[in-house]
Amino acid sequence: MFSIDTWKEILKTIQKNKLRTFLTGFTVALGIFIYVTLYGMGNGLNNTFMKFFGDDATNIFRIYPSQTTLPFGGYKAKRQIEFRNSDLDDIAKEFEPLMDYITPQIQRSVFVTFKEKSDNYTTRGISPGMQFAEKTIMMKGRYINSKDIRDRTKYAVIGRMVEKDLFQGRESLGEYIDVGGSAFKVIGVFQDDGGDNEERFIYIPFTTRQLIEGNNDKIGQITLAFNEAIGYSGAMKFQRNLDEFIRKKKVISPNDPRGIYIENVADNLKQNQQFASVLKIIISGIAFAVIISGILGISNIMVFVVKERTKEIGIRKAMGATPKIIISTILLESIFITAIFGFIGMVLGIITLNSIGGKVLEDDYFITNPSINSGTAIFVTILLIIAGALAAYVPAKRAAQIKPIVALRDE
Repeated sequence: MFSIDTWKEILKTIQKNKLRTFLTGFTVALGIFIYVTLYGMGNGLNNTFMKFFGDDATNIFRIYPSQTTLPFGGYKAKRQIEFRNSDLDDIAKEFEPLMDYITPQIQRSVFVTFKEKSDNYTTRGISPGMQFAEKTIMMKGRYINSKDIRDRTKYAVIGRMVEKDLFQGRESLGEYIDVGGSAFKVIGVFQDDGGDNEERFIYIPFTTRQLIEGNNDKIGQITLAFNEAIGYSGAMKFQRNLDEFIRKKKVISPNDPRGIYIENVADNLKQNQQFASVLKIIISGIAFAVIISGILGISNIMVFVVKERTKEIGIRKAMGATPKIIISTILLESIFITAIFGFIGMVLGIITLNSIGGKVLEDDYFITNPSINSGTAIFVTILLIIAGALAAYVPAKRAAQIKPIVALRDE
C-alpha cells in the first residue's frame, strides 16, 4: 500500500489529470475555509459579548430612578423618583448579609481646565465601592476613600486620557484642576480595560458633589454588589426583594413598569451568553452543512473518477492486481489530495481570520478578535479527510469487484 511504485502511480495519475485533481481539492479547501472563517466569526461575536460585560464587575445591580406612570398611595402619575443618602443606608441595613458594597453615582458634564488646556469631561460623584464595580486600575496615586467621603474633600481621580489631554506628559499628581469652577487636587490616575472613553471620566467624592450643588443629599443612581456566593438564583431573588423594598419605600405601584429600574448585570450577561451560544451553534451548523456539501462533492467526483478509470482497473486486474491493491491505491490517492487541499483551506481560513480583525469589524459588525482554536481546525480537517476516504471507498470497492473482461469492454 505504501510502496514507492504505488506513490509513483498516484503522482503520475494526479499529473495526468490536473483539472480533475484541482476540482476535487478545491471542493475540500473551500469547505474547510468556509468552516474555519464562519466558526471564527462565531467566536468573535462571543468575544464581543464577553468584552462588553467583562469591563465591569458582573455581580452588581444598577438601580435607576425614573418617572412613575401610575398613580399610587395618594401620589399622582408622572412623579419623578429621587434617591437620597438615606436610601443608601436603608438598603445597606436591610440587605447587609447579601451585599459586598454599595455606592452612589452623581454624573455631571463639566468644563475642566488646567493652565492653558481645557475640555469638557464627565465627572462622577462616587464612593470607594465604585473602584470595584468599574474594575478601575490605578496607575498612580490612590482612589477616593471613606475619609474623602466623610470630609467632603475636593480630591479628583482622573482617567489616563484626561491626564494625557490636560497635562501633556507632565506630572499630574498634586496639581490642581478647575472642575466647573471649583479647584480639585489630583490624587490619582486610573486606566480602564473599557478603552479610551472609560478613561475620560473624573471621579470625585459624591458628598463633595452634593456640597457644590447646594449641600443637598440627592443621588443620581445606585450601584450595589451582591455576594457571589448566593449564585444566579439567589441574585434573581435578591433583585425581586430589592425592587419590592424600594417600591415600598418610595411609594411606587408594584404594577408600575417605571418608577425605578434595576439592571441585573449577571442576568444580562447570562442571557447574552445564551444568545451568543445559540448564535454560535447556528453558525457552526451552517459551517458543518458546508462541510457536508464538500463531502458530497468529493463523493460525486470520486464516482466519476473511478468510472473514468474502469478500463484501467480492468487492465490492472488482468495483470494480477488484487481488489485490495486497487482499493488501497484509489483510497491513498483520495486521502493525499484531500489532506493537501484540506490543510491549505485551513491555513487560508486562519490567515483570513487574523487579517480581518480590527476596530472596523468590531464597531460595525460586533465581531471582536475572530479566531478558531487550532485543535478544532485540525480536527475538522482530519474529519473531512476521513470523510473523503469513505467517499472514495464505495465506488472503488464497486469497481474492484468488476470482472476484468467486463471492465475492458467499458467505454
